[in-house]
Amino acid sequence: MTRFWLVRHAPTHAKTMVGWTDLAADLSDTSALRRLGDYLPGAAPVISSDLQRAVATADTLGRHRLPHDPDLREIHFGTWELRGFAEVEAEDPALIRAYWDSPGDTRPPGGESWNDLLARTGAALDRLQGLAPDIIIVAHFGPILAALQRATRQTALKVFAHRIDNLSVTRLQLTPPEVFTINHRP
Repeated sequence: MTRFWLVRHAPTHAKTMVGWTDLAADLSDTSALRRLGDYLPGAAPVISSDLQRAVATADTLGRHRLPHDPDLREIHFGTWELRGFAEVEAEDPALIRAYWDSPGDTRPPGGESWNDLLARTGAALDRLQGLAPDIIIVAHFGPILAALQRATRQTALKVFAHRIDNLSVTRLQLTPPEVFTINHRP
């Protein structure tokens, strides 16, 4: 049994769809980062996605680091990367509506589906399961929701209703499935 402490990286301040684009995080809120570090279990190892916004956030925690895992990346938006919803909707309203309203196998051009993200995130969690009693994962909105969906067995639409703020903690375990906190701001 492993308890996963899923931390969403510090903000990028981008107002577009950001998936695999490697934007830097704003780490200027040192008091929030200090509170986060104090809240997390001290002996737990930290792993992050390989994108710099997650890596830099994880580095601020000052704990034993596991190698970065690209399977913990945000969902890949393909040609929608760094574009706003309204801009993409004007181009292909049916596709973007299907992508958000019926998450599953629908993909943006050159990107991945929700089910692709679920499989990728699930594989990472399976590799980490049992490695330590507590593991801190610094990742992104999508992988945190994917882990939450797996733990709750809710539909993607129900899981999408949850807020996952930057520097928040969602704590859960997969075996047996249990959710302790969602979007906790220390």
